[in-house]
Amino acid sequence: MKSRLAVCWIVAAALPLLAPPSNMVSPAPAFDAAFWKQWGDGQAELSGYDLTFPRYGQLRRGVAVTIFVTETFSNTLRVKADPGKHPPADEFPVMKLNLVEDYQTGIYDYNDMTSSFVALAPVNGRPAGSAAKISFSSQEWCGHTFQQLLFDASAIRATSHSYFDGESDRQSQLDFPAEGIGEDELLLWARGMAAPGLAPGQSREVPFLSSLQASRQQHAPLSWRRATLSRSARPQQISVPLGKFTVEVWTAAIAGGVQRTIYAEADAPHRIIRWESSAGERAELLGSRRMKYWEMNREGFETTLKGLGLSRRPPRTT
Repeated sequence: MKSRLAVCWIVAAALPLLAPPSNMVSPAPAFDAAFWKQWGDGQAELSGYDLTFPRYGQLRRGVAVTIFVTETFSNTLRVKADPGKHPPADEFPVMKLNLVEDYQTGIYDYNDMTSSFVALAPVNGRPAGSAAKISFSSQEWCGHTFQQLLFDASAIRATSHSYFDGESDRQSQLDFPAEGIGEDELLLWARGMAAPGLAPGQSREVPFLSSLQASRQQHAPLSWRRATLSRSARPQQISVPLGKFTVEVWTAAIAGGVQRTIYAEADAPHRIIRWESSAGERAELLGSRRMKYWEMNREGFETTLKGLGLSRRPPRTT
């Protein structure tokens, strides 16, 4: 993977990087040589979190896992491109975020997963740092649902499948306004991987697309609202189960909705230390490691979970 992405970061490294004045919005994220030294090594960053999630009027306890990894994407298929299978003109690099959230609701549990893909190079008339694809699936004892958004130059292709009556199988199209950002991109945004960039102390109002998870759980159609994005003026210290960290605070105040707050490590690579919402959601870092997790599926690798603050599932429940 490193060699296939090398051209992208070499080009980025050749461009001058200028710090914006404090009263101006930063340009699109710069994926430079330092970025590719961290993220072009063929490994993924995995982090485990202690999760509190609001569902059915109560706060539920669970775990969350984030997986950040770069991939080469096929623009035609919007999936990871196998080596040599697609022409170079059809490929572009992305940062993938898989967010897995598991929590118990009474007798049964929820298993939710959101996959967000942000382009690391200009594509489809959009600058680097723009969404290319977002998908969401939810499994619980009543059934399962799946939703997908494919982002083009000026529109979003939306597909959904649900076991709920009245939702079933749907295809539609949404506008894609300039500078629009999705709620499912916020963890990437707080790490400087998604536009818009903000200088310390800045705020900016942008078009804001509600998350696929919120749309699913509220049985509400996806819609664009307005949100004010902000970055703290200076770092601060917080404590989580893994220890004390110096963080920057990134917030999204959603018009008519909740406020989301993300605490990102001040120093590179800006890991997500904690996130929370005014609705009661909260996740705190338990552990974090870089690894090729897809090669670790044999019996015995379960011991690696300890480095993420997690433990293997029990062989049975009692």
